[in-house]
Amino acid sequence: MSITLSDARVVTPEGVHEGWLTIEDGRITHVGRGAAPGPGLSLGGRHVVPGFVDIHSHGGAGGSFPSGDQEEARRVAALHAAHGTTTIVASLVTATTNELTRAASALADLCEDGLLAGVHLEGPYISKARCGAHNPALLREPSVREFTELLKAGRGHIRMLTLAAELPGALDTIREAVANDVIAALGHSDADYEQTLLGIEAGGSVATHLYNAMPPLHHRDPGPIAALLEDERVTIELVNDGVHVHPAMMRLAYDVAGPGRTVLITDAMAAAGMGDGVYGLGPMRVEVVDGVARLAGGGSIAGSTLTMDVAFRRAVQQVGLSLPEAVEITSLTPAKVLGLADDLGSISVGKRADLVVLTDDLEVSGVMRHGNWTTAPR
Repeated sequence: MSITLSDARVVTPEGVHEGWLTIEDGRITHVGRGAAPGPGLSLGGRHVVPGFVDIHSHGGAGGSFPSGDQEEARRVAALHAAHGTTTIVASLVTATTNELTRAASALADLCEDGLLAGVHLEGPYISKARCGAHNPALLREPSVREFTELLKAGRGHIRMLTLAAELPGALDTIREAVANDVIAALGHSDADYEQTLLGIEAGGSVATHLYNAMPPLHHRDPGPIAALLEDERVTIELVNDGVHVHPAMMRLAYDVAGPGRTVLITDAMAAAGMGDGVYGLGPMRVEVVDGVARLAGGGSIAGSTLTMDVAFRRAVQQVGLSLPEAVEITSLTPAKVLGLADDLGSISVGKRADLVVLTDDLEVSGVMRHGNWTTAPR
């Protein structure tokens, strides 16, 4: 099947231009400027950006990845796809070994079906002092043996592990993760500057939701934030919902790390796409009030109700990024983190036709995945 999208404002790594693109068999075959050479589907001057890539999401549409329920997982993926996320990693939370094994195995099936891009183990090897919405009773020291069991359950689809670098056994577990092509992410950590540097040297290459669930930046005690920001080997995650991180701190992190080391994530939980109410996040009870998720009783922030289109829009409208910059941190850089940048993350010839059509106000108007419309342009 071949389709040409014409009369579009195409956002590529080189900038924004009036033009067109052709898709054949799910791949981008031509990207041109000006009028299309033949008939096509006119987008009426709307923007076209690559599909968003979310490397850290727990749920949405009332469903949750940590449940390990495949129908819930499909519902989560569909909700985020409707908001432009064409590649999503399923994030789990701290649980027992049996629960994590069961969820990892069930979600691995959906990875093999192409619905999910992998599984992220956020915990259980995190700090009690910085555990946020994780059950402190289930936290434990990093274990290479247990991690190996989880890898087997995930059948090669465990893509990322978040852990605290200061815990006993953490450095060995980081090395084991890297040796098995799993991204080692540092977060939910009470580490100081030096301990964080050791985690990076062991192979830690992602900062799990920078600023959140870690000691704050201080001029006499720089802590993990400074270590993670200054090291060129580390990609930083940011939750751009206006709740987790102030726009000024978003700009500070972006100015230091730049588009090549910054990714926006949703950290979404079951309430994304839903209304206020009470929801579950693993074994924890979460109350959502005015769109903000916190542990029941007014506790810690417990994920978000964010979708990637909102994060993208805020990056442009509140943080002040250009469209190509916003595209890089919502598509190309996270694709690089996952090792998928040869296949997706930008509008380039040969790449997968995962596309989002946006209005002038940067609202989603259409979504294409693998060359097929999942949301027809409107």
